[in-house]
Amino acid sequence: MKTRSLILCALACAATLATAGCKNPPGKSGTQQETPRPEQVVDFPTLYAENCASCHGVNGQNGAAISLANPVYIAAAGVSNIQHITAVGVPHTAMPAFAKSSGGMLTDQQIAIIAQGIAATWGKPAALAGATLPSYVSTTTGEPTRGKQAFTNLCARCHGADATGGKAENGAITGSLIDPAYLALISDQGLRSIVISGQPEQGMPDWRHHLTGSAARPMTEQEIADVVSWLTSHRIATPGQPYQQHQ
Repeated sequence: MKTRSLILCALACAATLATAGCKNPPGKSGTQQETPRPEQVVDFPTLYAENCASCHGVNGQNGAAISLANPVYIAAAGVSNIQHITAVGVPHTAMPAFAKSSGGMLTDQQIAIIAQGIAATWGKPAALAGATLPSYVSTTTGEPTRGKQAFTNLCARCHGADATGGKAENGAITGSLIDPAYLALISDQGLRSIVISGQPEQGMPDWRHHLTGSAARPMTEQEIADVVSWLTSHRIATPGQPYQQHQ
């Protein structure tokens, strides 16, 4: 009788363990949520935090790269351009390609979610107040000599007459725009985007407000192209090299 009881007890324990094992594998809590596979993450906040925030800022601004929490930039670039840049990156800059098809880690769906999330979170249709945006990509060729003059008229009061830095009207100290290391890290399009959309978190106005008072008017397409051309004319072949290259 005693032996039979022991056998029945052992069978009951085995059945209990087997049932529990199906629901709760060893070492795993029954209430713990499963971590999704990387390609299964489809919510914008998580995708942005994991892939974009380190360069563009936690809230889309005050990062090392261009502010994304800028309605004027979003309107100028548009979702399609933001999606394309996110997918393939920007050659010769610190912006990598994120799409799997370009060597990155994100699916096309995730790239689209990021681009659309940026527009939905920080875009404001009323930000332009009826103004006509300059084209995102330049439609005219810039000329450095004219660009120097345009920079003097439109930008020097904050960035210094020679673009090596100064003190902005809001008291902020501006850095050099012609430092070879800086120019090596930003594309021509990146410079154009900043001239057009400004950097509102740092007090830099967009293309409509570089002139004030009675002379107030937006920058023209030609002035934007010329200023960018003058800035990029300061690029050198070997930025960051402390010694002259021997021939």
